[in-house]
Amino acid sequence: MKGLKITRRQLIKNAAATGILLATDFSSAKKKPSGISLPRLPYPKGALVPFISKRTVSFHYGKHHRGYVDKLNRALPGTEFEKMPLEKIIKASATKPQHQKIFNNAAQVYNHTLYFKSMKPRGGGSPKGKLAERLNGDLGGVTGFRQAFLDAALGQFGSGWAWLVEDQGKLKVTRTANADTPLAHGQTPLLVIDVWEHAYYLDYQNRRKDYVLAFLDHLLNWDFVAEGLFD
Repeated sequence: MKGLKITRRQLIKNAAATGILLATDFSSAKKKPSGISLPRLPYPKGALVPFISKRTVSFHYGKHHRGYVDKLNRALPGTEFEKMPLEKIIKASATKPQHQKIFNNAAQVYNHTLYFKSMKPRGGGSPKGKLAERLNGDLGGVTGFRQAFLDAALGQFGSGWAWLVEDQGKLKVTRTANADTPLAHGQTPLLVIDVWEHAYYLDYQNRRKDYVLAFLDHLLNWDFVAEGLFD
């Protein structure tokens, strides 16, 4: 029943009150009473072949994503963030330099969770309906979005992320460096690509543009964008 569905946006808005962990929203795995859980991948590790290999997903998810979860859980006990849900940890630690380690690992758990949900097998193409209308009004349509997103992903020097966000009621393409996330800046993340080298180097070496184009043309999950924007 539609009325029973908890969407990503509802979870973000209600997390402080409910205590639900965003990281576990993206899986059907059992929620732990405390700590942050590694979410289950939304597809098999080989589902994105030939555009992202099973080997890359295995390392990216099983080593990097899991590593951030483990480091965060080791850092939380005894701090003011210990009982907070993930997104509240990010917002509360972002302005406290003495807790940079907690912010970095929490934000990386969040960013990676959205990244894996931003893709699906046989993705890409163009959205329809209300999402297409919003893209037309705010970003010059799919063509405008693609160019802005490509520019953001290629223009990010070193490690980081390119994003589609909602910012004060408007769609916007932006980029962040290292572990930074739009969630810490009052924006609603809708779509993200990871441009840290570990996300693509085994498959594309230094050809970041080829990786980004594969994401846009074959993997982009418009359903996930629409869910975050309208549900």
